[in-house]
Amino acid sequence: MGYPHESHPKESVVLSEYFGDAEARTYDGWIKRGGYKALEKALAMDRETIIDEVKESGLRGRGGAGFPAGVKWNFMPKEPTGPHYLCCNADESEPGTFKDREILRWTPHALIEGCAITQYAIQAEVCYIYIRGEFTEAIGIMERALAEAYDKGVLGGNAMGSGKRIDMYVHRGAGAYICGEETALMNSIEGKRGNPRIKPPFPAARGLFGMPTTINNVETLTSVLHIINRGSGWYKSLSLNNPRSTGTKLLSVCGQVKKPGNYEVVMGFPLQDLIYDLCGGMNDGRTLKACIPGGSSVPILNREETEACLLDYEGCQEVGTMLGSGGVIVFDDSADMVYQIMRLAHFYAHESCAQCTQCREGTGWTTRILRRILAGEGEMSDLDLLLDLADHMTGRTICPLADSCAAPVISGITKFRGEFEAYIKGEKPATLAAV
Repeated sequence: MGYPHESHPKESVVLSEYFGDAEARTYDGWIKRGGYKALEKALAMDRETIIDEVKESGLRGRGGAGFPAGVKWNFMPKEPTGPHYLCCNADESEPGTFKDREILRWTPHALIEGCAITQYAIQAEVCYIYIRGEFTEAIGIMERALAEAYDKGVLGGNAMGSGKRIDMYVHRGAGAYICGEETALMNSIEGKRGNPRIKPPFPAARGLFGMPTTINNVETLTSVLHIINRGSGWYKSLSLNNPRSTGTKLLSVCGQVKKPGNYEVVMGFPLQDLIYDLCGGMNDGRTLKACIPGGSSVPILNREETEACLLDYEGCQEVGTMLGSGGVIVFDDSADMVYQIMRLAHFYAHESCAQCTQCREGTGWTTRILRRILAGEGEMSDLDLLLDLADHMTGRTICPLADSCAAPVISGITKFRGEFEAYIKGEKPATLAAV
């Protein structure tokens, strides 16, 4: 894998500057690179000033929702009557997404610093960093970094000599995709089954252990230290003519391109430039067919839409998809879109917590129909049935997992209907045994 500091000049290196630099993992290495200056600066600031600076920067949640981070922090009670909590969502399980893992692996102290600044701003003495259980290497690196931070007095009862308590713990998940949903994550930390909670009450009112809680993604929290260091004006300048989407975005590119990997670009960067320029384009003799720009849960783009898409929240919306987590999945003209959509549906059926009927039954039913089509035993009426199922799964469940299954199905049938019909008509050989 190539890393941004050694690759194409069109990348904008901020969060990824020290990816691949093993020394940056250590406390001494992080200090040598200017580490913990932002935290020292923040601890001398008024809490409201920090929140206002983050709001002014335009930083939006990088986990997928894109909600303004400073606004989210402002929901926390100003006069605490009990503990406040911060949860760092490092349960990166979205298919096609692997950028948070690299922050954990290469710059763990950057995440610690971003979390500590956020804790101080929202008056949370305790932060839980909830890490996907399969990230065994990243968990070890993060735990060693936390131990160093405590040993050096960055964390603890007198954080950096400020008199403020800032505690931080790693909580290892057990491999459930659903625990990436913020309320399921809190249930998991509490030792309960990782089922999403009905909202309201929202976490800022009643979250972890029933107390006010903010949940932010790894990339979001790591961005905070750079905003405090360099200011909101600098951060807002990192976009291509869109004041509503600011800063840089880490993008995980996988699929049928010559150079898959993690790339960091300013918001508004053209998706076609990412694919054709930074990633080297399609493999020899192949052409672009489709792309999923925001992880597996967002609508699929065809070639024309991909080449018109700008990688920010509004740009993706204009072509009928979402920026989501930034997991860019690229398909060339050899891809079987029916099979790929079935694989996505199967993933969501497998990962459903089964709490909501529409999700529990809908994801499984969708997968069975798609497998039947791939086995050459489908009917034309199955396509309308799939769309009807997707409609009844969207917006009707406690969390958006059912919506995530419906999105590729709806967009796939709409844009690649001919491939579905070819299986049904027997024009394409069956690829699966009937189930």
